Amino acid sequence: MNNKSGQFVCVVAALIAAPAVSTAQNRGPADHPNVTIGGQHYNPKVILGRNMGTPADQEMQFPPHKIIGNVYYIGSKTLSSFLIVTPAGNIVMDTTYERNVRPVIQKSVEDLGFKFSDTKFILGNHAHGDHMEGDALAKELSGAQVWVMAEDEAALRAMKPGGKEHPIDKVFHDGDTLSLGGTTLTAHLTPGHTHGCTTWTMKATDAGKTYDVVFHCSLRAGGRITPDIEAELNRSFPLVRALPCDVPLGDHGAQYDMQEKFAKLKAGAPNPFIDPKGCNIETDIEEAMFHAILKEQAEAAK
Repeated sequence: MNNKSGQFVCVVAALIAAPAVSTAQNRGPADHPNVTIGGQHYNPKVILGRNMGTPADQEMQFPPHKIIGNVYYIGSKTLSSFLIVTPAGNIVMDTTYERNVRPVIQKSVEDLGFKFSDTKFILGNHAHGDHMEGDALAKELSGAQVWVMAEDEAALRAMKPGGKEHPIDKVFHDGDTLSLGGTTLTAHLTPGHTHGCTTWTMKATDAGKTYDVVFHCSLRAGGRITPDIEAELNRSFPLVRALPCDVPLGDHGAQYDMQEKFAKLKAGAPNPFIDPKGCNIETDIEEAMFHAILKEQAEAAK
């Protein structure tokens, strides 16, 4: 999907459960083409439904938890939000919907024993409402700076929940870094889902070992793949595969089996979030779907 409205994904998610309508402009995601990865069957409708869940899932606080080192989960059941804690203050990545900021994001931070007012920076993966709509309210509550990728700036300026202007304190670019309290996050432009889709990387230390953490941005093509989206994704897939990765995360928990891994968290047991073999499973799914959609489009054009 390559739209400039942060609200569009909400509309699409609602359409999953709605009856099909006649116009191509308004219908929900297609139930074709189909691909099979790791024995699981996927199509665009299945993938979006898996990511978003129900409206209740999108607003239900998931138990906040430590992922690894100074990285914590503070999102809802299906919409990811992460807290990176440092001695100099904290970083929030993905505020999700504005309606989630207080009852999910802020509450999860406090449930973990931290102060939301200690948030110094607010980052996002991409300019859709289910990931960055809450930036204005989160900034209001914390005073944090909001940093955005240049290629998503226009889409974010158009995102105005309740008429609020979207705060932008700094525009960054591919390869830029943010350092705070000994932690450095690097921004990798991985466009296709949006023009400014950003995959973030950092190193986390846990039990004396250092791990590469990757906060993946969606590589889901969405609807029709235009030439510009095709070019963007052809750049993004190999770039993401080349990133050092021990701990794969994503802007939706389903993209990295968050719920299944959380259920395996036990004292003294191996950390299930350390999953180098799983780093590109979602990439495999999305790339297979990308090529299947392109093939279907080419056949339809004959």
